[in-house]
Amino acid sequence: MLDTPNMTRPVIRQLDESAINRIAAGEVVERPASAVKELVENALDAGARRITVDYADGGKTLIRVTDDGCGMTADDLPLALSRHATSKIDGSDLLNIRSFGFRGEALPSLGAVGRLTITSRAEGFDGVSLTVEGGRMGALRPAALGRGTVVELRDLFFATPARLKFMRSDRAEMGAIADVVKRLALAEPHVGFTLRDVSGGGEGRVVFRADPENGDFFDALHGRLARVIGADFTDNALRIDLDREGMRLVGYAALPTYSRGSSVAQFLFVNGRPVLDKMLFGALRAAYMDVLSRDRHPAAVLNVICDPDRVDVNVHPAKAEVRFREPALIRGMFVSGLRLALTGAGHRASDTVATETLQAFRAEPMVPSAPPRIYQMDRPSQTSLSRAFAAQAPDFGFAEAPAARVEPARAEPDLTERPLGAARAQVHENYIIAQTARGMVIVDQHAAHERLVYERLKAQAAERGIAAQALLIPEIVELSVADAARLLDRAEELAELGLVIEPFGGTAVAVRETPALLGRVDAAALIRDIVDDLADLGASDRLKGRIDAVLSRMACHGSVRSGRQMRAEEMNALLREMEATPMSGQCNHGRPTYVELKLADIEKLFGRR
Repeated sequence: MLDTPNMTRPVIRQLDESAINRIAAGEVVERPASAVKELVENALDAGARRITVDYADGGKTLIRVTDDGCGMTADDLPLALSRHATSKIDGSDLLNIRSFGFRGEALPSLGAVGRLTITSRAEGFDGVSLTVEGGRMGALRPAALGRGTVVELRDLFFATPARLKFMRSDRAEMGAIADVVKRLALAEPHVGFTLRDVSGGGEGRVVFRADPENGDFFDALHGRLARVIGADFTDNALRIDLDREGMRLVGYAALPTYSRGSSVAQFLFVNGRPVLDKMLFGALRAAYMDVLSRDRHPAAVLNVICDPDRVDVNVHPAKAEVRFREPALIRGMFVSGLRLALTGAGHRASDTVATETLQAFRAEPMVPSAPPRIYQMDRPSQTSLSRAFAAQAPDFGFAEAPAARVEPARAEPDLTERPLGAARAQVHENYIIAQTARGMVIVDQHAAHERLVYERLKAQAAERGIAAQALLIPEIVELSVADAARLLDRAEELAELGLVIEPFGGTAVAVRETPALLGRVDAAALIRDIVDDLADLGASDRLKGRIDAVLSRMACHGSVRSGRQMRAEEMNALLREMEATPMSGQCNHGRPTYVELKLADIEKLFGRR
């Protein structure tokens, strides 16, 4: 284009500091929630034990963060508002980062697009205040303040009005701010957080509050989880604490039957930093792949703890993405560690299943406009009395076959002390009713036996290996240089699953054997799907998933069918096997295989308590 005769040669100019800050703000501050994240992280880096966040109109007109951290002096404030000035690193080692912030971009970026005022006081110094509007810094002023810092940001994006057009509704921005604060509250359970909506002035309304938790990390996190996510999660979550080659995975992961319809209950951290990393979320999904259907998502709060030089957090100004030096090790620890925890949970299922069952039993609330019901027994007629007496006679017999098969109470008495109790009846030829010491259990016989057979088939496949079938004519698949290299690096892993590949000159690979379980398979399509997974996530569970799907279908067809009558011995044998089989609390698709009802809850249904 420069060869066009009438074209004017463009002139290269050095942008002024204000323009540079506004450009940088576009990367660091995407919306009000981004500003809240940067300011709260600064407070945490300052050693704050209590942090209060106030906002108005979804953070568009006001964001105020107050902390009791170490504070700043009159000499510190102007530097804090200069680009790339920070107290958290000295610039000599960008891998040894142990704080939330380190780039020195947040405060000058906020001052470039809004009206920013920082008031701070360090112990032993006088309080000072400094204001920046649209990148123009004012003069230092004395201020009255206890130890700590107050950062007040008004009229966000007033200096870049085009950005305001992309803001969402106040409610949506409020939700994003709350999500940021809750994630940081989970990262730091020993720190107190308060979030207030001060729209309209005054003291405002407390949207979220979490007081500092006491105890060690797990005790503090457990208490914070109950506050942020809810007691249902903590009651149905497994404690995770795994070490592998200097890496540690800690936190809580929920049982499969406590799954969600989206990924809203997934909180992942790296050295306490909230991250949105595709590889970690993919590993979490892979860990639950065998116990959840595709439309359900696991719930988990997990923190990867490692030496800072094994992870790069300097990937993007927002610091939400990370890069691991050993991604395969991290993924393997995620998948194997979570599967080990799920296996260790045995037959346990979420108690929310029982809660939902009890709620279904309860009568619907009365409509306010409807007249109150009057329960009054009418005087029976002589005919009705005669029928009632006949029904209560000793020679009473059923007019038709009962809907339930009741087993005589001859089961061993100690079976009621077992977790799933002693079988007492089978109803509708599908549901086993068992009596426990504390209540009763209802088991879906088909779903339960399907899981048992599936686990048996998987154990056999792992012991004997996946049988492979040789192709009469090898299938040749052309790939790019990078894709071929990724695929051939995993050739041994794929061979263990029955997929044998080898290089075929250039960037082509030859598929010589495929898993026999899959029957006829489109090898080229399977290879390309695996390659896409490797490029996107660095790993692929697609082949294993397809093999497990076949085993699951085999288990479904080979299990006890609905409608089959079972003897007491068979029902009790099924209950005992469930107790001894890992993950038998849910079927192959993540649905519960049994519901446990406590006797106290049953008595409440009948008004006995």
